[in-house]
Parts: sequence; structure tokens; C-alpha cells
Amino acid sequence: MEPRTLSLFLPRLASDVHQRREKALKTPFALIARQGRGDVLACLSHSAEALGVRRGQSLSEARTLLPTLTTRPYDPEWPLKALNGLRRWALRYAPWIAVDGSDGLVMDLSGAAHLWGGEAALVRDMRARLADMGFETRVAVAPTRGAAWGLARHAPAPVTLAAEAREAIAALPLAALRLPAEICLPLSRLGIRQVQDLARASRATLARRFGGDLLLRYDQAIGAVGEPVAAPPEDAPYAIRLNLPEPIGLATDVMAGLERLLVRLCARLSAEEHGARRLHLELQRSDGTRAEAEIALARPMRDAPAMAALFARAVEALDAGFGFDAMRLTAPLVESLPPAQVTGTQGAGARGTTDSDALADLMTRLGNRLGLEALTRFLPADSHIPERAFQIAAAAYTEAPGAAAWPPGPDRPLVLFPPEPLIGLRASGPPQRFRWRRRALTAARTTGPERLTPEWWLDDPGWRSGVRDYWRIDTVEGPRLWLFFTPQDPGWWVQGEFA
Repeated sequence: MEPRTLSLFLPRLASDVHQRREKALKTPFALIARQGRGDVLACLSHSAEALGVRRGQSLSEARTLLPTLTTRPYDPEWPLKALNGLRRWALRYAPWIAVDGSDGLVMDLSGAAHLWGGEAALVRDMRARLADMGFETRVAVAPTRGAAWGLARHAPAPVTLAAEAREAIAALPLAALRLPAEICLPLSRLGIRQVQDLARASRATLARRFGGDLLLRYDQAIGAVGEPVAAPPEDAPYAIRLNLPEPIGLATDVMAGLERLLVRLCARLSAEEHGARRLHLELQRSDGTRAEAEIALARPMRDAPAMAALFARAVEALDAGFGFDAMRLTAPLVESLPPAQVTGTQGAGARGTTDSDALADLMTRLGNRLGLEALTRFLPADSHIPERAFQIAAAAYTEAPGAAAWPPGPDRPLVLFPPEPLIGLRASGPPQRFRWRRRALTAARTTGPERLTPEWWLDDPGWRSGVRDYWRIDTVEGPRLWLFFTPQDPGWWVQGEFA
């Protein structure tokens, strides 16, 4: 079987991925990365390049050429995740596929192209699907991996189907051999600028002067040295299946089968020191249809009885129809869960439950009713402005901050709300009688003032009035309020209420 290798090059992978994430962005834009003491263009859209800016250009120079250029920060994780996703997607074309660098894929097409009607038809289908996804592509198919890589990136046409490697890459620049600029530049000074020029030079001299990598890349490209596609091994999914001899329909029978699946799954999780964060149960009815149930966990778990109890409510709501004859349990999301200290009061093999575990179990029960994203907690933030001194985060995916994480300082109200004006009060001293929310209140004790100034480096519309003098006022009627006075524009406001 003649070896055939396909190289897929995505020249604007980072910008294409960002365009997919921010579909409303239609103007020319570039992704910028920090290099040295300045910012450079790491990747840019086709429209931006057509207007004169180029990759690697400094941001200040690009702004001079194109003042309307829209910029976004470059995140290298996005292209990497996209490449791994595209690698799994491309398994439809061939079984041996690997990520090639930071902007491409390589696949072994030997014996696979005829299933698509030939290499040309396969490439057309691949490029059309990727174009629908928003990716610009260049593709080459050649007998060797090195030749396909060079043709995909340096051939004049975006698609190249080469029958012979040596002739196809002869007129390409030396960079097509995957050589760094440190080798290509001195070779060009010697008059060796194309791949075919290497064949006329002395191999011994080249090896002695430029090292063995130069000749290795050349031999790999022409097929003298083999270079197979080493596809990464696929992680075995955390999935357990149970086939039933007779259809079942009772919730108790489904729970009994689920407990057997959970025991087997937890045994594997324990062996690999992992815990499940999400479990998916799929039940196949005897008529071919399916029913599904899923739970999310606020902490990694591998306790079969505890996880089975969380499934009880979802299983009772399932419609068995003519009965279930197969069950499949998967853990699509797992996390590391190393062995924990065993307590002596819970029996051999029991795992001690800490206060944090008990809180996580409570969040799990609530999250499976309300959704884990509905459970939030407050985290400290670096700001002296009351409404900026905290941030709200998902409780299931963040650690609870300790008391030391909150900076020391004056007490703050239990409830904060947008400032509400007190009409008719202009004096700078704390009010003794005032009306708030249609209630007449009388001050019993006042504490203050505490002066807070705006953060000049942030433009907050709520703080454009300037400094504020805060007072804590305990009223005879009960409410304990947090008021502030604005000296620049005299007036009183209520912003919070203490417990």
C-alpha cells in the first residue's frame, strides 16, 4: 500500500477561533501578545491583513497604519483546545491523526481516501466543512509527512495533491523542511535557498557545518527516512454497561442495576485516584428509544451508595415505557481525588467526612434541584469601595475563603443595595429624624464618619459625585442603616442595612 499523508494547515487558527467565540465582531481585528516591553500582533483576521498590517508587527506601528484596528488579548489555550477538538472531529476521515505544531493536523491517509471517492473528494469535503465552521485552511497530500507539511504551508495553491515527494518540494524554500531561521539564513548566504539546492551540495560538509537535523529533515521529506504519524492514545472513557436478560420497569429494579454499575465505576475511579463530578445514566427501552438521567456533584466523589441516593429522584421520574433492557453509566467529568485519611469511628475502609465535604454534599443535593450554577458564594476582591470589595462566584467550582482572606476593617452591612436618596436633608451632621421607605425613623445612636474616596483609576458612574462620608445609624424603630453624605453635592443617601 502506497503511503499517503495529509497535512492540514490553519494559518489563522487563533483569529478564527476568536471570531467563532465573538460572532458579532465584524471589523478588522488582531490578537495581541506581549513580547519584550511591547505588544505585537500574534494573529490577525483576513480583512486586517488586506488593509496592510501583518503578523509580528508592533501594535503601535499597526495602529499608525490602521487606527480602526480592533484588538483582543491572545490566549494560547484557545487554539490548543480547538486543535484537539478538530483532531477528534477529523477521525471521520482517517484513524491515525495527530496535532502538528500549534496550527495544524497531520493524518495518515493510507488506505482511507477511497472511502470518500479519492483524495480530491476527501479534501473538498474537509475544506467545505471547516469553512462552514469559520476556519481558513490549506491542505496538502504527499507520500511523506515532511513533504505534505511543506506543501501545505509554502505551495502557491491552497490545495496540493503530490504523487512524488522529491519533485513536489524541489522549488520550495528551505523553511518548507521545518528548519529554523538560524539554519535557513546562513544557507541562503551560501546560495542554498531552495530544497533542490541541497541535493547538489556535499552532505558531509552540510552535516559538519549545520548539524544532523538539516539532512534528517531533508531525508524525511523525500522519503529516505520514515516518519510515521504517531496518533496520541485515546483515554478510555469512564463508562460501564449492563445488559439485562428481561426488560425492567420498576424504579427499585433500575436503582438495583444502577448500584451495580456504580460499584464497578467507583472501583475504577479509586484505582486511578479520581472522583466523578458528573454522572450520566442512559437507559435503553425495549422498543429502541432511550431515557436519560444526569446528576452533577459539587465535589469529586467515588462513594457508590451516596451517588446512588442522588439518582433516586431522577430515576423515579423516568418513563419506562415497555421496559428497559440495557443501562449505561458514564462519568463525563472527573477530577483528581487522592486517598483520604480513614477515621477509626466509621469502620474499616470508611472515608472521613469533613465539614467542607458536608457542605459540598449539601450543594450537590441543592444543585441537582436548582442547578449548580444557581449556587454562588462571595469571594474577597482588592478594593475599598463597598460594592467592589467582593465578587460573586459559582460555589461548586471555587474554594471557600478563610477568615484571613477578608481584609480587616470596619464592619460592613449585611445587605448592600443601590444608594437611595433621603429627600430634604442637606446638613453635614448625621440626621436625627428622617423618612426612609415611607417610614419615619429616629436615630438612637450614630457612629462615624468614615470617609471613602473614589478609585481614580476606574471610571465608576456611581462614584462620580466624589468622596463620601459614611455613618452607621441605629434607629429607635429597629433598622440599623448605613448612610453616607456627599460634601461636593450636599445630600444624604442610604446604601445598606446591618443585621
